[in-house]
Amino acid sequence: MKIAIGCDIVASELKHVVIDHLKAMGHEIVDYGNDDDKDVLYPDVAYNVAKAVADGEFERAILICGTGIGVAITANKVVGVRAATAHDVYSAERARKSNNAQILTFGSQIIGTEV
Repeated sequence: MKIAIGCDIVASELKHVVIDHLKAMGHEIVDYGNDDDKDVLYPDVAYNVAKAVADGEFERAILICGTGIGVAITANKVVGVRAATAHDVYSAERARKSNNAQILTFGSQIIGTEV
């Protein structure tokens, strides 16, 4: 599956862990940033990812910020997008199965790289 991913500057370490995991599972990942050497505002990253999902470029996406809430709010402003914040497996599964969420958001300051 082709998956878009983006984050704010505080979540870049976790983003790279997620990218490595998804690639190992055979997914194609497109990284919309942010990286350690750049400081792009999370609403810009979240909007660009959500727009790409709405335009059909990706089936799914992941957005990460400190709490997962800010990127979810921004992504949900894009017509046709359903972004859900989940910090556990059950919530993530329910967001997808019950609400047809295309974008998973979570917080790097809430979950660590071990999760």
